[in-house]
Amino acid sequence: MKPLKEKISITLDSTILEILRREAEEDERSLSQYINLILSRHIKAQSTNDRE
Repeated sequence: MKPLKEKISITLDSTILEILRREAEEDERSLSQYINLILSRHIKAQSTNDRE
């Protein structure tokens, strides 16, 4: 069975990372969970826009 999550390495601008860390903390999520959440929301919004 394939794992549900995979580890990757990415490079982010320090200002973006600072904002993500702050927002993740405010949302009481880990940075990884928060990035996954906002990417999922973005992908969903994009697929909705593509249908219009």
